Amino acid sequence: MTQPLMPKATAIWLIDNTALTFEQIAEFCQLHVLEVQAIADGEVSIGMQGFDPIANGQLSRAEIERCAGDTTLRLKQEKSELPKPVTKYKGPKYVPISKRGDKPDGIAWLLKHHPELKDSQIAKLVGTTKDTINKVRDRTHWNSQNITARHPVLLGLCPHQDLEQAVIKAGGQTVSPEAQLESISEVP
Repeated sequence: MTQPLMPKATAIWLIDNTALTFEQIAEFCQLHVLEVQAIADGEVSIGMQGFDPIANGQLSRAEIERCAGDTTLRLKQEKSELPKPVTKYKGPKYVPISKRGDKPDGIAWLLKHHPELKDSQIAKLVGTTKDTINKVRDRTHWNSQNITARHPVLLGLCPHQDLEQAVIKAGGQTVSPEAQLESISEVP
């Protein structure tokens, strides 16, 4: 069971507004029974405002009434109908020195295998500038003789999902994982 939002404030509200036992409140709020008793005695969390678990959807009134009638029952937290937050991968904020030299290789692979990508999309995927992309494309990069086209996902420059989304957005065809493995193995 996940911990309720603001467990001590929730415990305060449950102590003040329900007939639940300290054990039931402690188990629901994931606190120790003695801590709940200290809250009820006014020794802990003095001046803290109670937090209504019914108003924020953590409990229902029926669930509280069901458990108040039988002290052996335990409160069950309501299931949230809200979608779970998805963490977006924004790319590395800091690229280690060892990976900075791999960026031109990743750019070369993207230019070779996905020419439909715009420079801005490549810059966002790899974390580079349009000037560097143009230099790799024109072979005027200071290290152009050592640049080999290598897959940016394998280099750790971008996640596979972001690469697929960029290709789809650019109007290109997505490449199956098997075909990508073949294209990766083609790299000298």
